Amino acid sequence: MAQQAPQLTSSSPSSTLYIGLMSGTSMDGVDGILVDLGNALPRVLKHTHLPFQDSLKQDLIQLNDSGKTEHELEKAALTANTLSQLYAQCVEQLTDDPSSIKAIGCHGQTIRHRPEKGFTVQLVNGALLAELTGINTICDFRSRDIAAGGQGAPLVPIVHQAWFSDKNKHRIILNLGGIANLTSLHPHQSVLGFDCGPANLLLDGWIYRSTGKSFDSAGAWARGGQINTQLLNRLLKHPFLSLPPPKSTGRESFNISWLLNIEGVNQIKAQDVQATLTEFSALCIIESVTVLKSDLPLEIVCGGGGALNLFLLERIANHLQDIPIITTEKLGMDIHQVEAAAFAWLAYAFDQGLAGNVTSVTGAKHPAILGALYPA
Repeated sequence: MAQQAPQLTSSSPSSTLYIGLMSGTSMDGVDGILVDLGNALPRVLKHTHLPFQDSLKQDLIQLNDSGKTEHELEKAALTANTLSQLYAQCVEQLTDDPSSIKAIGCHGQTIRHRPEKGFTVQLVNGALLAELTGINTICDFRSRDIAAGGQGAPLVPIVHQAWFSDKNKHRIILNLGGIANLTSLHPHQSVLGFDCGPANLLLDGWIYRSTGKSFDSAGAWARGGQINTQLLNRLLKHPFLSLPPPKSTGRESFNISWLLNIEGVNQIKAQDVQATLTEFSALCIIESVTVLKSDLPLEIVCGGGGALNLFLLERIANHLQDIPIITTEKLGMDIHQVEAAAFAWLAYAFDQGLAGNVTSVTGAKHPAILGALYPA
């Protein structure tokens, strides 16, 4: 029997205001959201974004590169403190009444994701965040699912199921962050979800290396390049792409060092590499979408920062032909708000004693309550 989405209304008369904090694989900054979860659908009260300073971003990237950081444990602890201070600033922008907030759900910043070895690391000092904000803080959401034999990711499909399902459509919710992941919502099938491969991760890394820009605005630079078929075919040989779900990935598998080790990449015009990487991201997504069978009208709903990359969306649409592609804004939620709101809900689920994972997505042996509490 398919695991059903939990009821998303509170059984308690206490506060239903939660803050969700999300910083993803793109490492571009923190998204914070204040939501009222007292009804079946979330009511967004406030949203803010704080960018990472370049020094913090570079520290995080170095920590993600195993074996190449001196004094890694100390650096990780100090970086977690710096990151937690930024999270606290984000919370301060969201509310001037900490006592009204039931809890913070903070994803933390992933620096190592190795479910095949039984662990995942999201940097955050939960105790410090609780101390700085005066609000109960719940974090470390992925470890419990991994302990139960799951991938620990993606975790947002349980919220996609509750918020975006349509009884007359097969919807695929496509999150275009550093990594692309999807949630398959068919009204008569179990929820499926898994990572597809890179979305923005390589695109942002390559344009920064080539031009100093942090991202390719609307995909304009890639649009002016030419797809190099030889490089594309080499990229498509990455072993992750042939793995069956459940599966998840990150910077450990897809990074600039991996790209630079591919034969011939340094002989290709930088702008052409960007165009090729955009096509690579699109094809990783296409391959994931086309294996999903559907007997209902199919609709793709995009969220995350990559939904602003118009060239990437065009390449996806080019391969999918007649399948409608919309953004989460059409369903009532800004593209930047969905994941932060989802971790607010995961904090709520912890409070309510609800399972936060979907076993058909992560591969865990059983549903589990996710997270660890740091009381204020």
